[in-house]
Formats: sequence, C-alpha cells, structure tokens
Amino acid sequence: MKTEILQRPANTIVKLELNAGEELTAEGGSMVAMSPGLSVETTTHKRGKRSLRKAGKRLLAGESLFMNHYKCEADKATLFLAPTLSGDIVHRPLENGKTLIVQGSSFVAHWGNVDMDMKWQGFKSLIAKEGMFWIKLSGSGELLLNAFGAIYPVDVDGEYIVDTGHIVAFEEGLDFKLSKAGSSWMGSFMGGEGFVARFKGKGRLWCQSHNQSAFGYILGPMLRPR
Repeated sequence: MKTEILQRPANTIVKLELNAGEELTAEGGSMVAMSPGLSVETTTHKRGKRSLRKAGKRLLAGESLFMNHYKCEADKATLFLAPTLSGDIVHRPLENGKTLIVQGSSFVAHWGNVDMDMKWQGFKSLIAKEGMFWIKLSGSGELLLNAFGAIYPVDVDGEYIVDTGHIVAFEEGLDFKLSKAGSSWMGSFMGGEGFVARFKGKGRLWCQSHNQSAFGYILGPMLRPR
C-alpha cells in the first residue's frame, strides 16, 4: 500500500494507493473520495464482526460508532482520507508487540494485523475532560493518526509535562498522572493552564500544537443559534 500525505500541516489529507486484496479500516466519516475499485463494509467493530459494547466505548472516547472497512478489488485503487478538524496527520508503523494509546478523535485508519480496543485511563481522564476511554492499538501494522494543528514526537526518558489538551498518543511504556501546572492551584487556573499531565517512564509521546477544547471555548460564543 502506498501512502502519500498531502497539504500538510494545516489542511492535511492522505492519499492511499491500494493493490488487489489489500484492506484497511478507517474512522467513520473520514473518507473524502475513492476510486471504483474499492468495496466498503461498515460495522461497529472488525470486518465481518459487530460489537455494541466496543462501539459504545468508542463513543465515550470521542470516536464514531461505526468503522469503515475498505477492500481493494483492482490494482491501483485510490482512497483519500481526512480528519474532521484541520491539522496534520502522521503515518506510524506499529511494530509487533508494541501498544499505542491514542487520544479520542485522533485515530484515522489502520491496516495490517492491528487490534483496536478501548482503554480506561481512570478518573484522571474525566477530571481533565479528555473522555472516559482512550483507544488502545496493538499488534503489527500501520497507523494514521491526526492532530488539531501540527503534530510532533517527544522521546521521553524519565519525566515530561504536557497540557492535557495537547496529548495525541503515547506508547504503553509511559504513564501519566494529573497535577497543577504552577506552584499553586490558583496560579495554575488563573494562568489558563489548569491541569497538566506528568508522564513518567520511557517511550515516545506525540503532542499537538493546538487544543480543540480551548478553540471551541473561544469559537462557541461567536456562533449564532439556529
């Protein structure tokens, strides 16, 4: 499968070129356009399988209820995918035995032998307003992840601090706890930071340059009611 990431970083779209027999799974609503050589099956879980329990968890993680499974029936079929929010997309290989924890709404697509499940991150996620469940991707294959704004990796070895609204994904070797950004809780909230995530361990972390919650807070009062 050939992957080409276009128009980055502000309005990124992915062009995928598939050969006969190749398959991929994408977030519902991410398809922009495709050639006639592709068939699509929509389920609440894997191709040919349905799971309302896992679909319900995806909703709580901020993802779509449905997954679209594309199968190529002719060589050089093309598929264009894009996220809802403007921003960058990263193409990440997932090595066998590795697990990636992905923030809700940051998953675009996967292919290969990848298992997708939901992971409970504890009440710290609810306090940080990041959703009850996060996406857990494990196995061996390829991933497409998106961000609001630019996306960049950080190799953590010890401790690293990130504003909760800027987390995209992290390797399972890392864990985080919530804490105040400044020396006092009042200073943290008055400074506009509030909670931050203090990551500990060794592994890679992906961050996004913009915060969709903060953007929505500013944009909301400007929208006229229907």
